[in-house]
Amino acid sequence: MKLAIGTLCLVAALSVAPQAFADADDVKWINQCINDNKDEGAKAAVVRKYCECMNSLMDASETRSITQWEKTHKKERDECSRKAGWK
Repeated sequence: MKLAIGTLCLVAALSVAPQAFADADDVKWINQCINDNKDEGAKAAVVRKYCECMNSLMDASETRSITQWEKTHKKERDECSRKAGWK
C-alpha cells in the first residue's frame, strides 16, 4: 500500500506544470515570449504552452530570446505550435 501511495505521489509531482521547475532565467524568457505573442490571436494558455515548449527545446547556453530563436528554428516552432494547439 505504501508503495502504491508513493508511486502516486511521484506521478503527481512529475505532472506539475513544467514552469514550476523552471529557473528564474527560464521564467524571464517564457514571460517575454508570452508578451511578444500576446496579440497573435491565440488564447493565453496556448501561448504559454507554446513558449514553455520552445524554451524547453532551446539549449541552456542560448543567449537569444525565444522570439529571436524561433525565427531560425522552423521545425521546433512547428512542433511547439502543434503541441500547444496553435495550429
